[in-house]
Amino acid sequence: MTVTTLASGSSGNCILLSSGGDHLLIDAGISARRIAKALAALDLTPDNLSAILVTHEHSDHITGIATLTKHHAIPVYTAAPTARQLNYRIPFLEDLLHPVEAGVPFSIGSLEINAFPTLHDAACPVGYAVTDGIHKAAVVTDLGAVTDEVRNSVHGAQLLVAEANHDVDMLQSGPYPYPLKARILGDHGHLSNNACGALCAQAEAWGCSRVVLAHLSKENNTPQLALDTVTTALGGDMQVTVAPRDNAGPVYTVEG
Repeated sequence: MTVTTLASGSSGNCILLSSGGDHLLIDAGISARRIAKALAALDLTPDNLSAILVTHEHSDHITGIATLTKHHAIPVYTAAPTARQLNYRIPFLEDLLHPVEAGVPFSIGSLEINAFPTLHDAACPVGYAVTDGIHKAAVVTDLGAVTDEVRNSVHGAQLLVAEANHDVDMLQSGPYPYPLKARILGDHGHLSNNACGALCAQAEAWGCSRVVLAHLSKENNTPQLALDTVTTALGGDMQVTVAPRDNAGPVYTVEG
């Protein structure tokens, strides 16, 4: 099993998870052209995609779906309330939509997937945990607080893609208007570096060996600050990297 971030940040989010001949996109928040280009660098095309898993309906997670699914009949899986939102925005998508229930595992090819609920200001936001029976990876971004559902779903993952959106001091002293600051800092906003560090420390105690920090704010964080904050919270064995904002990151192998 491998995981590659194709883009990560408020301008667009897209992750590729592959295992054998199964290839899943988790979100498609960049243009279809950029997705196709990133896939080509990995010797893949959109026709190789088994499915698109959508976390929620905000534009930085769904921008490329309309064009991708117009030219390639790729099934789209997401929570039922999110599926309704996508159907409103992309009328021809209905036949490709597969609504799922958070907490109820489903299968795509050889992979078992669990969509677990997260706290964010969207219709029904979810994260995803994916396993091939031996390896497990989890993606947890766009959440204001870590719940028991998140912790339970991350448990046992060897690789974690986790949101480290902002440094609280940078955000509070920065130029954002107060209502936006309050939204980001709230329980349905985004995860801070410190909160991410606490989640990663728990994952490390459960055997996770790598975390990729994702969805960093351009204005309220820096890659080095996120890296330093999360690393300080860990015991030292977990490998920590930061997902690039505007281009694909390295291919990470999920070590069982």
